[in-house]
Amino acid sequence: MTIATGDDRWLIAIDIDGTLVTDDGFLSDAVVEQVERVRALGHEIVVATGRSASNAFPVIKDIGISTGYAVCSNGAVTIELHDSHERGFKPHEVITFDPKPVLTELIHALPNAHFAVEDVDGTYRYHREFPAYALGDLNHETPLEDLTSHPVSRVVVLSPEHDAEEFGTMIDRLGLHSVSYAIGYTAWLDIAPSGVSKASALEKQRAELGIKPSQVITIGDGRNDIQMFEWARELGGYAFAMGQAPEEVKDAATAVTGSVEDDGVAEVLAGFEGMLFIR
Repeated sequence: MTIATGDDRWLIAIDIDGTLVTDDGFLSDAVVEQVERVRALGHEIVVATGRSASNAFPVIKDIGISTGYAVCSNGAVTIELHDSHERGFKPHEVITFDPKPVLTELIHALPNAHFAVEDVDGTYRYHREFPAYALGDLNHETPLEDLTSHPVSRVVVLSPEHDAEEFGTMIDRLGLHSVSYAIGYTAWLDIAPSGVSKASALEKQRAELGIKPSQVITIGDGRNDIQMFEWARELGGYAFAMGQAPEEVKDAATAVTGSVEDDGVAEVLAGFEGMLFIR
């Protein structure tokens, strides 16, 4: 087996929810095996997720990655992984912004929505209840006005009275130019610091790892993966959308793999050497 070194290495960025794991959190053995196989070939697999670090870490651990870096909170937080760290990881970069302007606007436009903010330490504060585990187990309730008290790495908005399309139209109308945002399948909005995305964090990782721009692969299923798809394709790499992804996500990809239930990630990684051969 030839181990890739130097310019032969690839960076493969993989989303968690709907990509590595199913909606109920199931991670298949086939996916774990392929992640392990490709890493053993000397390539870098970097998890890139909208989850907070504390929510992402259990899955990162389950796929067998215990060193290196992972991109969390849609690019606002990058963590360093190592067994020597107390929690198995520590913050490497945390980018924050003042949530007051955007929250003031959203609270006025969506008076019945649920709002939360992610603090620098990865914990959440919220003013109205979120679905179980949506914010992880490190969260606490606080008055609405306290959500704007200091800089945060993310604002989360949930609007149960809207479907994703209605919500998207409304958010577009608001024109949140000062921040980056990604809308989920339902009426769920993640707001990050301006210019921050999975793509911006992954570009820093690629540069730090010394991986050639064209040797990147991204795999995901959500609207928050579109920017990292565009990043990979612009660099000359590949972007794979999961089979169950919305059409706009598939349209942004190089190709569509199997659904998460059909181990789409394992399918891409199993064909990795074939991709190298046809380049």
